[in-house]
Amino acid sequence: MPHFILDCSDSILDNYTEEDLMASLHHAANSSGLFIESEIKVRINPYQKYLVGNKSAGFIHVFAHIMQGRSIEQKAMLSKIIVSKLAELFPNIENIAMNVSDFEKATYCNLEKL
Repeated sequence: MPHFILDCSDSILDNYTEEDLMASLHHAANSSGLFIESEIKVRINPYQKYLVGNKSAGFIHVFAHIMQGRSIEQKAMLSKIIVSKLAELFPNIENIAMNVSDFEKATYCNLEKL
């Protein structure tokens, strides 16, 4: 916890490797100060087939899944940090976005909780 899943057009990887892109996302999430660094999880899903506004335009969308308890302001700050970093890395990509969803503590389970 937390999980950051980056969906993107495969053309994004023309500029950066998956590893470099995941490291940048990890660093940006860590810089928010909201998480323990060793708990940040990052994944990437490049797509070969996609439509953005009914055309094949490059895109990046980050889905963040975090434990409940952060304020709206903290979640907005997190989104701005990550979208700003991605915009810096990809100045020619017009479609960069992120959303944050909360896990419920009551229903979350992992191996440590068994």
